[in-house]
Amino acid sequence: MNLLDILRGLWESSGVAQLFAGGAFHWQNLVMIALAFVLLYFAIFKNCEPLLLVPIAFGMLLVNLPGVELFNDAVGLFDPNNAQPGAHWYEMGLLRFFYLGVKSSVFPCLIFLGIGAMTDFGPLLANPSSLLLGAAAQLGIVIAFVLAHVLGFPSLEAAAIAIIGGADGPTAIWLTGKLAPRLVGSVAIAAYSYMALIPFIQPPIMRLLTTEKERQVEMKQVRKATKTERILFPVVVLVLTVFILPSVAPLLGMLMFGNLLRECGVTERLSDTAQNTLMNIVTILLGVSVGATTVGTDFLQLETLMIIGLGLVAFSFSTAGGVLLGKLMYWLTKGKVNPLIGAAGVSAVPMAARVAQREGAKYRPGNYLLMHAMGPNVAGVIGSAVMAGFLLLIFQ
Repeated sequence: MNLLDILRGLWESSGVAQLFAGGAFHWQNLVMIALAFVLLYFAIFKNCEPLLLVPIAFGMLLVNLPGVELFNDAVGLFDPNNAQPGAHWYEMGLLRFFYLGVKSSVFPCLIFLGIGAMTDFGPLLANPSSLLLGAAAQLGIVIAFVLAHVLGFPSLEAAAIAIIGGADGPTAIWLTGKLAPRLVGSVAIAAYSYMALIPFIQPPIMRLLTTEKERQVEMKQVRKATKTERILFPVVVLVLTVFILPSVAPLLGMLMFGNLLRECGVTERLSDTAQNTLMNIVTILLGVSVGATTVGTDFLQLETLMIIGLGLVAFSFSTAGGVLLGKLMYWLTKGKVNPLIGAAGVSAVPMAARVAQREGAKYRPGNYLLMHAMGPNVAGVIGSAVMAGFLLLIFQ
């Protein structure tokens, strides 16, 4: 082999040449690489959900670099029609191997285990009416499902898109992986992006739907939940809910198991592992593998823009649903409930509660709404999981 052949081989195997493979310019890869840089910018320099957006953005970057085969499926595990004869499981691309945790729902369920271990259900126990606010904040799921149907999405895909309104990334990935696997990347990017943008999306909706007098309401300090209540809560909620809706068991079971590890007082090491080591490992693997599903030629489609738009509608209506029920509670209690805490009924813990706290403090300095907002916030986690189980039961 002479020098010219070596140089030709280097050129043909280079990423630049791969951009023009097959006689076409694969501009989609460059667009997705640019989008990955944008997400990295927001995650690192704007501190928008960095623990999730950094792995997702890097997975997006890796899979769209031309010439790499990090997401190839040599054995046809995901698409038997494209299986290569004689291929072995270990010949799958690295990121495709990681994606098995998404496809099997292992990663979302383990994330819920960690969330449960980190979540304090005390504010919800102290004020059970918070459950109603968490339920009202699922309004966007219903609205988005109807709109997705109107726009021509099949029922399974419409349900997967609608769950974005719950503002819960792991739940969205879990349900989409079950009902519409090809949409996992689009739905996950939309869900996590809107979770990161909560401080920008929610305040205008909150101000639009409330009066200045309502935003100034100070709420009384909630009582402290007892240890017995805290221990019984995850067990009782799981049993009662699963008896009614068995399909919710994977997500809700892991959530409540994690919370029991936190509250029982005899498993500190397990609780610490679930909150930190396990949560961090799974977050890395989940984020990178979800980002890897955003291959440019598949991701940059009109339906992706429609999904992102429907996600924004879903998230906005979920926020509005919580605030509107908060207004009703304000009226029924003769001004004892601040409607702003209703916006925290979406599942983004604890960011949505912090937004409610910040908005309340703007109109009455020193007004401490955070613990009141945490009730609807953790109720939203349960609500989004229940809605996902309900949709799965109907459409699977």
